[in-house]
Amino acid sequence: MPYTAFDRETFDAFRANDRPGPIHMLNLVKLREAAEYPDGRQATGAEAYAAYGQESAPVFKRLGGRIVWRGKMELMVIGPKTGEEWDLCFIAEYPSVGAFADMLKDPDYRAAMVHRQAAVAESRLVRMAPVDTGGNFGE
Repeated sequence: MPYTAFDRETFDAFRANDRPGPIHMLNLVKLREAAEYPDGRQATGAEAYAAYGQESAPVFKRLGGRIVWRGKMELMVIGPKTGEEWDLCFIAEYPSVGAFADMLKDPDYRAAMVHRQAAVAESRLVRMAPVDTGGNFGE
């Protein structure tokens, strides 16, 4: 089963952990070759995801969001050799849990989501608490 959206139980747990401060969301996204729009319009997955980014950016920025890291996957060094190839890898920062939830409720963002749903074949979205960097891997 592909993962392209969260369920109610997970979202409720996300909202319940409303600690102060920013949250980081690690996004790993695999795009479809051809987007799958409900209305049948034609686009590549990359084109559809670009439309999602363009249309959702004003809401993301208005709510205080920003991209804090972006990278291009080159090789799975530890992990499955197939099935976990990601086209897009980035970390988005939101000032709070509430800001993320407000984005999801925003009508303009909801309209942009049609492009994301059409574009994405598989994804992972991992909520993280930003911490200070340490002197080694275990800190």
